[in-house]
Formats: sequence, structure tokens, C-alpha cells
Amino acid sequence: MRCYVLNNTELKGETKMMMTKWRKTSIVLAVAGALMVMVAMVAYSQGPPGRQRDGGFRGGPGGPDGPRDGLGPLGRDLNLTDEQKAQIKKISESFAESTRSLHEQLRTLHESEPDPFSGTFDEAAARAAAEARAKIEVELSVSRAKMMSQIAAVLTSDQKAKLAARRQQFGPKPPPPAQ
Repeated sequence: MRCYVLNNTELKGETKMMMTKWRKTSIVLAVAGALMVMVAMVAYSQGPPGRQRDGGFRGGPGGPDGPRDGLGPLGRDLNLTDEQKAQIKKISESFAESTRSLHEQLRTLHESEPDPFSGTFDEAAARAAAEARAKIEVELSVSRAKMMSQIAAVLTSDQKAKLAARRQQFGPKPPPPAQ
């Protein structure tokens, strides 16, 4: 068994080397922690997909594509006149105003639904809530069809033909995903 005796100079060197390693490790850990905090902040600032914090949807009114004109992306290729754009905007705004209460009713129904993970399931309540939502969605669908009919009356025959071709190109919309 060997026994080493370190003198004061060797102890100071050893201590200095340990302190240097400790400092390097501390700096690496601090930088890694700061990076993790920054990544978390960026992820949080992105928010959940769909609804924004202000209540609107991405791409909706005032979104990246500007205000909605009632026709969505299909309307960009129709070369609408300023008068047509104004009429369509008026129709769209009227539609939004007339369906606002229906959207509020849907929101209220959604917020008042019981938690399905609460433990007890009330089939009658679930069925009644689904039927109430379905009735409101039918009204919204009819109202949207009426709005599209009013918008079609503003378009020229060439614009209608172009719109029909574009809609056929994209095909019918699939049903909304199950909730």
C-alpha cells in the first residue's frame, strides 16, 4: 500500500484544478438551463393551434390573408371589382351578425357540457346536448347556403363559371372531424 504525501503546493494545484472543473461544469449547466428556458418561452409564445388568444382564428378576419370576403381562397382568382368586393363584404358582415347568437349558443352549450371523465355518464343529458348542437349547426348551414346564394347573385357569369371550375377542382369538402 502506497501512501502519498502532498505538500502545500501540490494541494493548491489540485484544489485549483478542481475549482476550474467545477466552474466549467457550472457554466455548462447554466448555459443549458438558459437554453431550456428560452426554448420553453418560444414554445409557449406560439400558443395552441386554431384559436388565438384574442378569440379569433388564424387566417380569419385581420389574419395573414386579410379580412374574409365570403369566398375564401377561391375568391382571389375571380378578379372582383371594387363594387363586388363591397357588396360581398356587406353580405358577409350581415351573415356574421345574423349568426352571432347561434355561435354564442354553441359556445355556451360546449362550455356547459359535463366533463366526460367525471365518473358518471348521463346518456340523456349527452343526447340532449348533441341534439341541441345539431339543431344550431343545421341553422348555421342553412344560413351559410343563403349567404353563398346572395354572393352568387353578385358574380358575373364568367366569375361563376370560374368559381364552379375551381370548386370542382378541389372537390367536395370532407365532413368535419368527429368531436
